[in-house]
Amino acid sequence: MLHTIFYGLTHLETVLLPIFQYFGRGSYAILFLLIFAETGLVIFPFLPGESIIFISSTLAARHGFFLDIGWLSLTFFLAALLGDTVNFEIGRHLGHWKFFNRHIQADKLERATDFFVRHGGKTVIFGRFIPMIRTFVPLIAGMFKMNWPRFVLYNFLGVLIWVGTGSLLGYFLGAQPFVQAHFSMILLGIILVALLPSLSIGLYNLIKNKQ
Repeated sequence: MLHTIFYGLTHLETVLLPIFQYFGRGSYAILFLLIFAETGLVIFPFLPGESIIFISSTLAARHGFFLDIGWLSLTFFLAALLGDTVNFEIGRHLGHWKFFNRHIQADKLERATDFFVRHGGKTVIFGRFIPMIRTFVPLIAGMFKMNWPRFVLYNFLGVLIWVGTGSLLGYFLGAQPFVQAHFSMILLGIILVALLPSLSIGLYNLIKNKQ
């Protein structure tokens, strides 16, 4: 089992390329659903958004491959934007549940609400670049009553930077022979680097709880 997982992580192109070739242009719909699920559905925070964008954009750089970087970027942008919006709305409705209000102390609720009033914009933008965390930021922003127009503005900017950076980086690097020759190992490195913030936060909380 572990050998299979390790092989998949170190040979991602070998695993994913046949899937894209089988579904053809229907791959856009699959990619849309994957990014939407990661950002819009709380139960899928483990989906590797950056890796999906990077792999697809890299393949789009290959001569003769059917994926187009323009359509890819638009697909990722709309999926993430819509996913965050749905997640925010879920949070807004959760905030009105009596169960939620009974289990959150009034002072903590007030502090969290005040935080999103003052720092919500920065949290929405920078939280998008942290795996696992980005799935919960829109939800929490909605729960603690972040202003809707403000969320829309900062979410638009965050998604634009996130998708734009990942797509362009993957597309231009994907055309380089060195990247093509060591694609899976480079991608594995990107996954590990992307997970560092989440692992650091988890380690910090673990140490803090033991003190």
